[in-house]
Amino acid sequence: MTEDNYSMTTEFILIGFTDRPKVKILLFVLFFAIYLITMVGNLGLIVLIFMEHRLHTPMYIFLGNLALMDSCCSCSITPKMLQNFFSEDRMISLYECMAQFYFLCFAETVDCFLLAAMAYDRYVAICSPLQYHTRMSKKLCIQMTSGIYITGYLHPMIHVGLLFRLNFCDSHNIHHFFCDVFPLYRLSCVDPYINELMIIIFTGSIQVFTITTVLISYLCILFTIFKMKSKEGRGKALLTCASHFFSVSIFYGSLLFVYVQPSSVKEEDEDISVAVFYTLVIPLLNPFIYSLRNKEVINVVKKIIKKNKSHNILK
Repeated sequence: MTEDNYSMTTEFILIGFTDRPKVKILLFVLFFAIYLITMVGNLGLIVLIFMEHRLHTPMYIFLGNLALMDSCCSCSITPKMLQNFFSEDRMISLYECMAQFYFLCFAETVDCFLLAAMAYDRYVAICSPLQYHTRMSKKLCIQMTSGIYITGYLHPMIHVGLLFRLNFCDSHNIHHFFCDVFPLYRLSCVDPYINELMIIIFTGSIQVFTITTVLISYLCILFTIFKMKSKEGRGKALLTCASHFFSVSIFYGSLLFVYVQPSSVKEEDEDISVAVFYTLVIPLLNPFIYSLRNKEVINVVKKIIKKNKSHNILK
């Protein structure tokens, strides 16, 4: 097929979830509520960590950045998705597609490394408490965070840059609720083998490295916990580790399923259902999983509420 035999596609239609009006309204209400709770939870956590000096420690610096990335992930996907529930054309340009995928990939890449950094931080705190301030200094924490953001900035640029080698000519319809790369590959007239290979290599490497770090850290933590004499302390530590590990498992599992598994063996509906987890559910759950089970965060929240109450009484 020569270039003269087809017209190039530069705009696409996001098909989304459904065309049934009643279902659309229900999904809009559901996802709008999820979006509001996600933004309030994550931005509230960021403000709390920023304002409270006691929370200026490596663990909470990582947690604050995780909340920031979850907000970025939600903002890059949800507003356009909500708009499309009531939009007649549901159009999105190729460059809007690239921008949407870039910010999503940036947020997810940074999330992967932040979860690994948080797991390592907990490993040092629980397994080597006497060396914690030496091994997890604020300087090292800032260096780690800076390195994570640089990696997050560079990684999506590779995949977005490779999109320019593709020609989109078969169809305008993207069977997804946001502009992910695999639905775009299905519309390409050019074989996207190189693009898929680069995703498997780079995304696979990032996930293997960060997952290995998380697993080794948690295994060491578990061995230390089982050595504890106090049953109450062991139970609390296990409960905390289990909730954190559950969140991490869903996040990594969904990313591995979407970005490392070859697209030829996946169904479009599977992409959508799995993507809901890592773009909507995980950003919603993270503030609650990582903070509501944390006594220090709860104590700070109680302190702020008491201050506000006393201030209102004085008025």
